[in-house]
Amino acid sequence: MVEYEYRVVSFTRGDSRSDIRRALVEHAEYGHWELHRTRIYLGGLQRTWLRRKIIRAPRPY
Repeated sequence: MVEYEYRVVSFTRGDSRSDIRRALVEHAEYGHWELHRTRIYLGGLQRTWLRRKIIRAPRPY
């Protein structure tokens, strides 16, 4: 079964789309995160959930 770890990134109403895109691209390229979910709340707050696989190394005997 595949296990994931999650990270929540929040953006305010004043952040531009290009700033948000740049931040998400950096997480994807350098941290190997992928987009899982995005929610925009009434006040303009945008929360984005990122996930990546947890790779466990097998234990040596």
